[in-house]
Amino acid sequence: MGKISQGILGGFSGKVGTVVGGRWKNIDYIRAKPINVANPRTEGQVNQRNKFSTTLEFLQPNIAFIRKGFKAYAVGKTEFNAAMSYVLNNAITGSAPNFTVDYATALLSRGSLAGALNPATDLTTAGQVEFTWTDNSTEGNANTTDKAMVIVYNPIKKESIYILDGALRTVGSQTVVIPNSYAGDTVELFMAFITDDGSQVSNSVYLGSGTAS
Repeated sequence: MGKISQGILGGFSGKVGTVVGGRWKNIDYIRAKPINVANPRTEGQVNQRNKFSTTLEFLQPNIAFIRKGFKAYAVGKTEFNAAMSYVLNNAITGSAPNFTVDYATALLSRGSLAGALNPATDLTTAGQVEFTWTDNSTEGNANTTDKAMVIVYNPIKKESIYILDGALRTVGSQTVVIPNSYAGDTVELFMAFITDDGSQVSNSVYLGSGTAS
């Protein structure tokens, strides 16, 4: 039963029919009584939660990269939420309940800066991954001062090793030192470019997977 505290025109507390009244910070308020959901765990809801969890597991180890890579899309939301939205809508594959991230279509960086030309990786040397590319600093909106952003993502250990202000585009290579504990693990490799002032980035590109030495 609801209780009127200041006459018929005053606020009230409790429930009256489908209306709930209360007071917060000396402000009277009313709201609709929540509707009971008969089945809060429908198949569609469970599937969406599984997709969300799969996306979150992929993005969390790469959050520092994402903060730079999705800066331009953090309008009314965080960079991480912008990346979550993109991956959920574009890069989740598989059938319930076994959803996975399609790394080839996932982006950890999103922007209009010229990307890497002929990118490749080499994992043959123990304890490191070498990223290489062809200098394209004279093409399009690429700059000689652009810096490489590279990631070695280890889904087994749910962590990443990354460099956010790496070698210049003109250098053509960047080496990432990885822990000895990565040896034998399958790692997923991504790279992008960022301008010297951090105002523009390229789309990240997936360079495939490899076994860490």
